Amino acid sequence: MSVAELKEKHAAATATVNSLRERLKQRRQLLLDTDVATYTKNQGRSPVNFSATDLVCCRTLQGHTGKVYALDWTPEKNWIVSASQDGRLIVWNALTSQKTHAIKLLCPWVMTCVFAPNGQSVACGGLDSACSVFNLSSQSDRDGNIPVSRILTGHKGYISCCQYVPDQETRLITSSGDQTCVLWDVTTGQRISIFGGEFPSGHTADVLSLSISSTNPNMFVSGSCDSTVRLWDLRIASRAVRTYHGHDGDVNAVRFFPDGLRFGSGSDDGTCRLFDMRTGHQLQVYARQPDRNDDEIPTVTSVAFSISGRLMFSGYSNGDCYVWDTLVAEVVQNLGTLQNSHEGRISCLGLSGDGSALCTGSYDKNLKV
Repeated sequence: MSVAELKEKHAAATATVNSLRERLKQRRQLLLDTDVATYTKNQGRSPVNFSATDLVCCRTLQGHTGKVYALDWTPEKNWIVSASQDGRLIVWNALTSQKTHAIKLLCPWVMTCVFAPNGQSVACGGLDSACSVFNLSSQSDRDGNIPVSRILTGHKGYISCCQYVPDQETRLITSSGDQTCVLWDVTTGQRISIFGGEFPSGHTADVLSLSISSTNPNMFVSGSCDSTVRLWDLRIASRAVRTYHGHDGDVNAVRFFPDGLRFGSGSDDGTCRLFDMRTGHQLQVYARQPDRNDDEIPTVTSVAFSISGRLMFSGYSNGDCYVWDTLVAEVVQNLGTLQNSHEGRISCLGLSGDGSALCTGSYDKNLKV
């Protein structure tokens, strides 16, 4: 078969796939007779009201000399770990703004960081394609650096996200640019399961984010550059349980809803979306109104939910940080317009374990609580 014939067949197959994709999209739209906001407004519900003092910046954590890429809270203590382009992890006391640890990394190109469930260890990963684990109680060397206690290697692409399985200090999941997610045994450093890759139901592009259900730790979702979110079961690595469509760009962030039955996502298409894990249906789209000052639609970089689920926090590439009322799909506050807000892209955000505080990280090298 000639090259021309192969190109012709490829073009025909691509057209068929695109046609089927469009038919599926239309079919889904027919099934979506309403959404959360429409139903809620028909019931007479109104958005949450915020006064000027309900959400204020009470702490600015300064110390990084490079862009802040990731952060995480300890489940119980008021500690925050942040990862920056300066090649360091910093552990902060959120109440006092004091640094408790400053860890120099072997590779400065870090993209993600996370606390272990017991708060005694932190893990991080990035462009070195490895996940490094540090025990915070380890003895520092003469330069004050904490040695690496475990390096998890095996990915063939950068590590975009890592999360510990809830209440399990020895189980950790990573997502990667090699289109896979991996479940690791932190104690031995061995891979337990690989999700995606050679399996046809896996992602077809870089995996950028993941989130593990707190109510059912066997289930997790992953967001990818293929514009989809996929649901996985730790007990069945051979195939994705379900694939969720709707976004028109890279899915940069995914986060489970507090009840564990829904999840939110944020994308390069500028929208956040809420999906029902059980039915596979999209429940709501959260799209910001176009701004005349925007040359292009700001992308969503991160999402998080309040403990009740009524509020969703979303960070944007233009420095905005919206507080959405998830029921009526309206913005009730933009933290990016408040006094003492960030001066750059919001790269990451997260809520404290008790839900009383929000921390945001930015390309302006600072974190704000």
